[in-house]
Amino acid sequence: MIRVLSKNVSDKIAAGEVIERPVSIVKELAENSIDAGATSVTVEIRNGGKTYIRVTDNGCGIDPDECSTAFLRHATSKIEKASDLDRIESLGFRGEALASIAAVTRTTMISKTADSPVGRRVVVHGGTVIENVPVGAPEGTTIIVTDLFYNTPARREFLKNDGAESSRIIALLSELAVAYPNVKMTLINNGETVFTSPGDGNIKNAIVSVYRQKEYKELTELAYREGDISIRGCISRPSLTRTSRRDQICFVNGRVVDSPVMLRGIKDGYKQRMFEGRYPVAFIMLETEPGTLDVNIHPAKREVRFHDDKAVTDFISRAIRLTLAEKESVSHIGDTITSVSAEETTEAIAPTPSFKRIQDSGSVSYFNKKPGNQVDIKQLLKTKREEETKLEEIKQIVKEEKAIYQASKDDFDMKPGQLMSFDFSELRILGSLFNTYIMACDGDSFYLIDQHAAHERVFYEKLVGEYLASDKAIQSILMPIIVETDPALSSTEDDWIPILRDMGFDIEPFGPGTYRINGIPTYMEIGEAEDFVRYFLDNIETEGDIKNITVIDKLITRSCKSAVKANDALAPEEQLALMKELAACGNPFSCPHGRPTFIRLTRYEIERSFKRIQ
Repeated sequence: MIRVLSKNVSDKIAAGEVIERPVSIVKELAENSIDAGATSVTVEIRNGGKTYIRVTDNGCGIDPDECSTAFLRHATSKIEKASDLDRIESLGFRGEALASIAAVTRTTMISKTADSPVGRRVVVHGGTVIENVPVGAPEGTTIIVTDLFYNTPARREFLKNDGAESSRIIALLSELAVAYPNVKMTLINNGETVFTSPGDGNIKNAIVSVYRQKEYKELTELAYREGDISIRGCISRPSLTRTSRRDQICFVNGRVVDSPVMLRGIKDGYKQRMFEGRYPVAFIMLETEPGTLDVNIHPAKREVRFHDDKAVTDFISRAIRLTLAEKESVSHIGDTITSVSAEETTEAIAPTPSFKRIQDSGSVSYFNKKPGNQVDIKQLLKTKREEETKLEEIKQIVKEEKAIYQASKDDFDMKPGQLMSFDFSELRILGSLFNTYIMACDGDSFYLIDQHAAHERVFYEKLVGEYLASDKAIQSILMPIIVETDPALSSTEDDWIPILRDMGFDIEPFGPGTYRINGIPTYMEIGEAEDFVRYFLDNIETEGDIKNITVIDKLITRSCKSAVKANDALAPEEQLALMKELAACGNPFSCPHGRPTFIRLTRYEIERSFKRIQ
């Protein structure tokens, strides 16, 4: 027998979709306060919000005649017709929050508008209006919610302890305080103030005041726009990382969201700037046309769907890369650098083809003179003047080198011009430290350049240039590699043979189900090449990932083995040549492993260390 459920029952069912726990109530009420134009929002909770929640704002308030209407289901001031769902700009729009909250709690609302002589108090218990009377009140709205799930006791059993519920609310309010830095937000837990954001409109100030992490003071501000899409926020230098994505918080049009698309953009923006398994700190706020995304997916409104995922990912990645290329984003000496595994710091002793060793024992770095050696001051000054003159050629070299990478692909971080905000031509080489670090300075900063990491980057980009070139660099082998395949795989040879040739393999059919490889890529050894081809053919359905991962791994390994190692003295001419080649790289800021190629110490930091300034 089909029955129409009573309002009391249907309200409780609907409330279950919106109100899962205390944080759901705080979210809905705080967002309503922001939509009401409040510049100050105070949230007070007790016992994790299970027994008491109060949200007070100084927003526009609700007209006295509409206070009771606000508690009706699907009553809202945000939208009017279905087409409005395509351009939602407010945080709330469903008109379900107050009705759902009131259905499972004892709720009191006090609200007053600017043009009303008195306010209005409405008391609702379990969805039933108990009181609706005029009352004296300041402009704005206060909603007090008590006894959550008092009329649905079974659902109370699913709530966590007070501390766990409180932590969810603290996390939510922290995110909102960052998303709306122009709103002063105060959170009170069991009578104690947890935090108060400044409300001065500065994102970094909001982050520091709410999260209270010392290193967050060093976050880099992000601001970038392309047409109708823009991004702002704060991100960490590559030297500040975490072991999880917990400190990556994304916002879209002021809404806190869980977005794999945006997280992918963050990851791509830091590509090759940090180690695998490490994650940057990022608070990013995306602003885009409401019509380009859908927020009407789930009642919690934490999920959004973009019309063009790739465009959003690429935009975020591009904004982060450009920001990290700024001088202020270079890793500082005082930053915490993540540890590196032994494999990542292996420095082979093979000589480098780009750096011809100078046999004259007197040709060593400025600061590598052994005791007793005479230093020719005139020659030293002459060399340094020539050095400064040659550095002027760097910008021209950068322009010339751009042509090498015009065929670059998304899998390789090789797009010259994108990351060249840092001006290497301003650097003046001072010498070498520990035969490992090149010292340099500009007008207001001192730099240490890791010669091995820098040379790794140079070699890696040259190898990538060769790999991406239309004419592949192939090394012929004396004894061809013979590969046999099954008939099914042979029937699709027109699909996979071009892929192997594109990677630098000289491969041709050599009878039914048999293929002969006469040449292999320059970045592989014979054993590696044979193993790779067999593995590639065994996993042909996922060849795209195999191809890219393997190629990148081999390029990194080859560049590491070929690079100049630590404790290898470089002459001044070699130091200068290395700096020129590093400046010509698409990404001169990190080695292929993710370690920084150079770090910076500002004049202010130096003088503060010597107690010359505070």
